[in-house]
Amino acid sequence: MAPESRRHTFLFADLAGFTALTEMMGDREAVAIAEGFFSSARDLLAEHGATEVKTIGDALMLRAEEPDAAIRLGLRLAGEVGTRHGYPSVRVGMHTGTAVRRGDDWFGATVNLAARVSGAAAGGEVLLTEATRVSAGELSDIDLVEHGRQALRNVADPVPLFRAVLLGGGRDADALRIDPVCRMAVDPSRQAGSLVYEGREYSFCSLECAQRFAAEPERFVS
Repeated sequence: MAPESRRHTFLFADLAGFTALTEMMGDREAVAIAEGFFSSARDLLAEHGATEVKTIGDALMLRAEEPDAAIRLGLRLAGEVGTRHGYPSVRVGMHTGTAVRRGDDWFGATVNLAARVSGAAAGGEVLLTEATRVSAGELSDIDLVEHGRQALRNVADPVPLFRAVLLGGGRDADALRIDPVCRMAVDPSRQAGSLVYEGREYSFCSLECAQRFAAEPERFVS
């Protein structure tokens, strides 16, 4: 297998807090939510010149033709799909470089690094490497903020990362209220209830989540 000389941008997007969601909702409900995420993401691919490579658990591996389009796709996944009431937040990581194709799958250091970058992202974040930032060029409506050098698993040296931020619009995933029990986004106008613990107010998507929190708040507060 010889690596292709053409450069690609690979994205990994997954649901932040999926383990907590599975524990709270059960396997069937969690799978249904993941499938809903995949479906919503697939609706955006053609518009951004991207294709689905495969799903891995609750994660979606994508390949984009152009790095600037990949960044815009990542922002839509995190800022639209991942900001719905009763839905987990979405985190995205990406890297640009060459890779090896075998059938419908892709392999190589570029793919591996993209997956590691995704693992470094928090819910609602879109992180990218310097290679993607440079390849994307100037983006008039997107700011690429330095995120610092990150030590990534199985990567020898810390990797400089950047966070993509949409300027002048879009929902801010950082401003979402997150149910501390199931890790779903909560619209304050539709919350099932709220509790104050150590001076901080927490919102809940269901009374069951509120009851679990009330019984063991220290379990769900980091």
